[in-house]
Amino acid sequence: MMDKKSIRIKPSLPLYLVTAVALVLLYLLVMQLDNQVYYSKILVLMLINIVLAVSLNVTVGCLGQITLGHAGFMSVGAYTAALVSKSMVTGSNIGLPQYMLALLCGGIVAGVVGIIVGIPALRLKGDYLAIITLAFGEIIRVLIEYFDFTGGGVGLSKIPRLSKASQVTIIFWLAIVCVVVMYVIMTSRHGRAVLAIRDDEIAAEASGVNTTYYKTFAFTLSAIFAGIAGGIYAHSQGILQAKTFDFNYSINILVMVVLGGMGSFTGAILSAIVLTILPEVLRGFNEYRMISYAVVLILIMIFRPRGLLGRSEFSLRKLARIFKKKGVNGHE
Repeated sequence: MMDKKSIRIKPSLPLYLVTAVALVLLYLLVMQLDNQVYYSKILVLMLINIVLAVSLNVTVGCLGQITLGHAGFMSVGAYTAALVSKSMVTGSNIGLPQYMLALLCGGIVAGVVGIIVGIPALRLKGDYLAIITLAFGEIIRVLIEYFDFTGGGVGLSKIPRLSKASQVTIIFWLAIVCVVVMYVIMTSRHGRAVLAIRDDEIAAEASGVNTTYYKTFAFTLSAIFAGIAGGIYAHSQGILQAKTFDFNYSINILVMVVLGGMGSFTGAILSAIVLTILPEVLRGFNEYRMISYAVVLILIMIFRPRGLLGRSEFSLRKLARIFKKKGVNGHE
């Protein structure tokens, strides 16, 4: 019998290679589906939802604060990016430099709004924070419908778009970059401070962690990437209406985070993919689609109350260890 202590996983270089190969294969699959308009629209929506779910996971999962106004930050980024694009481009297509600049502006403005909202709001906790962020999202929607430069109740139209040949490719790599940046930040020293606040805010403050700063930092980071996702949404749709970013949209994003497991980045990605594809799969059951969708969510939460992955991340290292242990047990 082999000693279980001798089970070792080799250095992570092979795992990085496997990850790189998986990304390449995923990219090739995306390119195959990009040739079909229906699938390309679903892919774009899926990628936007991934960025939204991961960004909300920073606040809800890593910081441990429930917010219900994430669609508000998305709307700020969407309208900012759309207005910047319309001011730079007169035609129907936008170049990559102008596109990236518009997304950057959308993220920055959403981040500034996040700071303005976060500093007073994060003094509250639990239900009170959820209520005030919900109010913020509704206030933003009403203000967008009030002002003329945002298109009022009619909304914005004729927003410049990327060429169809490059749209999915650019959004695919943008989503990967956004997720990687958020993951790197939340696994850094700053991220560990945010996690310490989630686990025990009093102990974290007693240990020298500036809780006000790091709570605002996580909230702003979440708002920035929600704004970038909003900018991507605006340029992919070509039109915007404030009613799109209502309370229900924020709830949908929160469901993705809870379903995947609060605190798990890979869980948020997985749930965003599942909850984007599931309504389309159930489209054939048109009369019972929303009921079936709700039943699936209820069943998942009954049998996996902590979400699909809980607070754990999917790891090739852990997967290899599981198969290794099974191989050892099979030879006992």
